[in-house]
Amino acid sequence: VVENEIQARIDNIFSNLERLEILSSKEPPNKRQNAKLRVDQLKYDVQHLQTALRNFQHRRYIREQQERQREELLARTFTTNDSDTTIPIDETLQFNESLQNAHRGMDDLIGSGTNILQGLRDQRVTLKGTHKKILDVANMLGLSNTVMRLIEKRAFQDKYFMIGGMVLTCVIMLLVVQYLT
Repeated sequence: VVENEIQARIDNIFSNLERLEILSSKEPPNKRQNAKLRVDQLKYDVQHLQTALRNFQHRRYIREQQERQREELLARTFTTNDSDTTIPIDETLQFNESLQNAHRGMDDLIGSGTNILQGLRDQRVTLKGTHKKILDVANMLGLSNTVMRLIEKRAFQDKYFMIGGMVLTCVIMLLVVQYLT
């Protein structure tokens, strides 16, 4: 009841501080800064009181909870063969066996994953060797293509030289025949 009354008064103080803040903004400019500073100081003090009240309530709640737990513990009766204190050995053994089976299964999965990874590495090495051989053949074919193009170009040039030579020979023969006859 006292806490609720204190909280109500703090809320009332907050509402009054809001009105004071509005009134402080209507003060003359030379007093406005000082009035706002006082209102802010009051707000800070009230927030400090609010925090102290919350801390007090929290400590009271914890104390009540501890007392309730203490009373429950003192009121509880213990027996020697209580079902809560027995250890289920069979269930524990089954659980342990299941864990070991899962552990073995994970080891098997890791082993097969390792084998798959090694197989992929071997395939990579094989593919790299094949790729290198294909590049070598392609380079050799590229060289052969270059040689073939040079031969064709030379044959094309030789054909023009031959035709030019034949035309030149015919012209010379014509000139010789005309001048000698």
